[in-house]
Amino acid sequence: MTAIRLSTRPLYLQLRDALAERIASGEWQPGAFMPNEGELAREFGVSPGTIRKALEILERERVLTRRQGRGTIVNDQGSEKLAIRFWNVVGSNHKPVATTVRLGLVTEGAANELECTRLGLSSQNRVYRIQRVHLCEDRPLMMEGASVPAALFPDLLERQDSAERLVLLAQRYGILLAKAEERISIGLAQASFAETLNVAAGSAVLVLDRVVVDLMGRPIEWRVGYCHFADEFYLAKTM
Repeated sequence: MTAIRLSTRPLYLQLRDALAERIASGEWQPGAFMPNEGELAREFGVSPGTIRKALEILERERVLTRRQGRGTIVNDQGSEKLAIRFWNVVGSNHKPVATTVRLGLVTEGAANELECTRLGLSSQNRVYRIQRVHLCEDRPLMMEGASVPAALFPDLLERQDSAERLVLLAQRYGILLAKAEERISIGLAQASFAETLNVAAGSAVLVLDRVVVDLMGRPIEWRVGYCHFADEFYLAKTM
């Protein structure tokens, strides 16, 4: 029987955490079926109703999909269907704009004041800084600089290919992403990135400041993106 730690949190939330941890660790792979409610209830020593509540939460968080008469399947967090929730640019047809990503520099350093604030770190913590350019039909659409806690992504400098997209990075390191909070403002294109976006320095750009957290509420990535204005592109609500 799997033990559940004593806690003031409701039992079904503790179960949700325990199941999420095992999914993140790779015990149940994407596309695999979970044990049924009865089997999980016996393993954890709880009622099927408590297990059901935990599974319902994980389904709302898009970790699982429950299929009537078939069972509960583990979602592929790297799939386009789920990855698109962290990309909020849509076209005039209101569909997400398909982009390719050109990965730039990946560097490591001590967390600065802003990174400490946005990622909940201290000045003793280190971060990886990732540069990306999003291209739509080979045309630069957005340039972004992202910071992630180094402690969560050991040896990232040796595995830089996974830094191309956040969902791939999280999946490789066994992290289940939950949601994003984004602030949108208007700024001016600085010379350091204006050329990359093919816009004049000092011209208006959209500034997208986003923090993504995992299922445990930990900040996973802070990203600031600079997006040029274009009549055919719009911003959709961040999920």
